[in-house]
Amino acid sequence: MNIKIKNILLIAAVLLSGFGFASVKAAECDPAALGAANAYQQGSAVKNMQSCLIAAGYGISAGATGYYGGQTVAAVKSFYASWYGAWDGLRFGSQGVVNLKNSLGGVSVVPGAADNFKTFATAADFQNYFKKAGQESNYYGRGSGGVAMTAGVSKSGAESMVSDTFVVPSASANVSIDRTSVTNVQVAGIDEPDIVKTDGKEIYYSGSSPIYWWGAGGGISATSNVARCYDCQSSATKIVKAMPVAGMAVDSTLEKSGDLLVSGNILAIFGDGGVTGYDVTNPKNAVQKWNIKPEGNTYIIGSRLRAGKIYMVAKTMVGAADVCPIKPLSIGGAGVTIACGSIYHPERVLPADATFSVFVINAATGLVESKTSFAGLGNSSVVYMSNENLYITYPVYQSEFNITAGMIKQSVRDLVTASLIDQITKLDGYDISSAAKIVELNTILENYKNGLSRDDRLKFENDMQNRLASYRKSHMRELDKTMVAKISLSDMKFAASGSVPGQPLNQFSLDEYNGNLRIATTIGGQWFMRSETANDVYVMDGGLNVIGSVRDLGKTEKIYSARFIEDKGYVVTFRQTDPFYVIDLANPRDPRLAGELKIPGYSGYLHPVTKDKIIGVGMENSNVKISYFNVSDPANPIEMDKYSLKEYWSEAVNNHHAFLMDSKHGIFFMPGGSGGYVFSYKNDRLSLIKAVSDINPKRAVYINDYLYMVGDSKISVLDENTWQKIKEFEF
Repeated sequence: MNIKIKNILLIAAVLLSGFGFASVKAAECDPAALGAANAYQQGSAVKNMQSCLIAAGYGISAGATGYYGGQTVAAVKSFYASWYGAWDGLRFGSQGVVNLKNSLGGVSVVPGAADNFKTFATAADFQNYFKKAGQESNYYGRGSGGVAMTAGVSKSGAESMVSDTFVVPSASANVSIDRTSVTNVQVAGIDEPDIVKTDGKEIYYSGSSPIYWWGAGGGISATSNVARCYDCQSSATKIVKAMPVAGMAVDSTLEKSGDLLVSGNILAIFGDGGVTGYDVTNPKNAVQKWNIKPEGNTYIIGSRLRAGKIYMVAKTMVGAADVCPIKPLSIGGAGVTIACGSIYHPERVLPADATFSVFVINAATGLVESKTSFAGLGNSSVVYMSNENLYITYPVYQSEFNITAGMIKQSVRDLVTASLIDQITKLDGYDISSAAKIVELNTILENYKNGLSRDDRLKFENDMQNRLASYRKSHMRELDKTMVAKISLSDMKFAASGSVPGQPLNQFSLDEYNGNLRIATTIGGQWFMRSETANDVYVMDGGLNVIGSVRDLGKTEKIYSARFIEDKGYVVTFRQTDPFYVIDLANPRDPRLAGELKIPGYSGYLHPVTKDKIIGVGMENSNVKISYFNVSDPANPIEMDKYSLKEYWSEAVNNHHAFLMDSKHGIFFMPGGSGGYVFSYKNDRLSLIKAVSDINPKRAVYINDYLYMVGDSKISVLDENTWQKIKEFEF
């Protein structure tokens, strides 16, 4: 059966190994028609051979042209190196035909907007791919930031933050639980790990700072939004009896700490060395039921809980000697492996140094029910989960060689000789790493400059510097891209892949709605000075093809927050003022900028009160600022009210878990450095109705009409009907 693939359109020399949007009509590989060929031949047989090489993962930048030229020679050399050894690539022989047919047999190819993904056929295929991919990733620009995992399909209003009314067994037969808060998440029904949880009976509190990457060796990497934790092992997890308030007590202290998830009677702690599940049916005697440990160079980078299943994402760094199957985890000492045929990778070699693995874990037993994996660049990712799909992003940057060589061939032909252009074009066709190419390119340029007079050399160096800066700016959307991988939750298969220019800020930069993915990005944030950045919003269809976009929001600025609510998007950029943008996404193929509002400061977190009213938490003049926006008229968004706290920082600015809304009482809570704050948003006005100064609160939860402010060493309880403090419980 023919294997359909996509060839990459050769836009310019700078995109030879890049990540372009454009593609020409897909060529077809017919393995049955494969035959021997020699260099410099042309015709349909050569075109079919090229198509099959591309389908097997041996990229030809110009695509299947039907001419056996230098790029095809390089692809044939790489293919032979994977099973035969050294080969000049000038002939594709009968043994090559046999091995290429075998390589194509049974390979799964997944369609995507930017590149097809397929599974590895063998361990040698895995090792060969990462060898080439590692050569590229070693000389690619790296982004900053970390991992934020999200839950996906948006719901507006407080109903997405509050569980349904229910009655659960309480510590006292005389106390019924009518309602209880849940962690502030992006979608109802998908829980996110945090340091405080409650089930209405108990409050679970971990002393660790939130959201880590937990590695096999205990190494910890912070996300872009949360400060690094250096001494997490000194903390513990407290299980506190919460109701009745008068009978509050510490039921248990567990030595493990970290982010928490609660599913039924299971408390999962994501801590140093892995994930541990405790049976807390009897809170006074919590019993460890299972333990999941990352192996080798594996880090657990996020998780979500839905319907009793933990969806966990792990990143495994791949070394030169590593092969598949991979073993990212062990459960009770038994390794959990992922076979070569379940690990996907782009058919074209792109920078990669890691595998991302997704596991579905039964929270009650700790057993892995399904899993999948794919290759990517592991330095900076956003993980986002909707009710149907899980999305993982990672950056793909151009190499310095491609940027410089592309600039020379496109922008400085008037400054250099045709011979220099020919040398660079020839170098571009070599099957060597980008790092090696840049060394050779520097040698070529230095030799060229040595042939110039001192005056001409000085002029040339200045012209090169300015034209390179101009080239970067004019090609910024080609040089800075994000890869998006889509995993279907229904079968845990790789569903699609695509790319957009720029980098997302965090979990709220992505949102799935009516089958489309919306993503907000900043372009140039890693490559350029702030004066040259731009911000875009893209709409991608179910196959992750870009079908619409709004570009150049807040040029020279960066995105500080984003939120998507049904068919609207809200983006805040910042430099000196806070442009609050309203994006009309009703027609996903023709999104448009509906309106904007420029006010001082910025909002780092946007929280929907209703579809048309949004609270923003941010900073202005070095103080925490709360804004209340009315967006009922998208063309004319207004700031109905604002409040400035005498605080230099609040965790709620960058971590939505620190924000709690209680729609019944029309209030929200947020922590500060000097205490905890309760605001009313009734009558479209912000008013501070309670400030508690004698606690350093991390989070707040509510049970019935009691608000519990949870700090490092004590819990303060407020009656939400009177806002009087009725209990202060020290651990």
